[in-house]
Amino acid sequence: MVAWQMLLSFAIVVPLAVAGGTPSGLDGHDAVWLAIAGVGSVVGLLLVFAALGIGKVSIAAVIAFIAGETIGVASGVTLGVIACGIVLASIAPGGGSGDHLRAPLLATGAALCFGAGLYATGRLSDSLPLAWAILPVRVVGVVAVALPLAATRHLRFARPALPLVVVASLTEVGGLALYAVGARDSIAISAVLASQFAALTAVAAYFLFAERITRLQVAGITAIAVGVAALTALQA
Repeated sequence: MVAWQMLLSFAIVVPLAVAGGTPSGLDGHDAVWLAIAGVGSVVGLLLVFAALGIGKVSIAAVIAFIAGETIGVASGVTLGVIACGIVLASIAPGGGSGDHLRAPLLATGAALCFGAGLYATGRLSDSLPLAWAILPVRVVGVVAVALPLAATRHLRFARPALPLVVVASLTEVGGLALYAVGARDSIAISAVLASQFAALTAVAAYFLFAERITRLQVAGITAIAVGVAALTALQA
């Protein structure tokens, strides 16, 4: 899944990066952030799919505020409310088969990796063009995952999965690009708001697959809605 998603998104992002030309002023610090952004996001994807293959888990992103980034007290409290809502909304009902301890551990590792990748992408979005800021994930995914699988003849594909892989690739590129644009103003706010995918997943599963939403999840989704409305008013 990760290999095919990276191959498709690589084909989308690389032409955009090439068309924009090599960014000027690329230094060693940028190279470090490029590596962290790529490795963190790809390892996070591998861990989350491994966790989902074991048990029924949802992930809330681990957010770290950047040193030196300042936000108002009211905005900080509101972000805390949204983060709590995300955690509540991501608590999946029921259990799922498999090792119940291993799945949450993998999910936690995925959250930490995603957090590092998002932070690095946010740092890069200030100094690099948008296409270059989201390029590292594709490069690492192709080189470290897709090519080794292809070389060992383990890069398999199921035709019914094609629409899902295409949608996953397009939305992953679009989501990361939008996050990078928002992170130019505030990594902390953008990272917390981007983490709402947990709540959106729960709502989508309810409507599309008739999965049950617990009262705890409803409380979390409500907290997110109220927090986002309050944050919008504060930022305006």
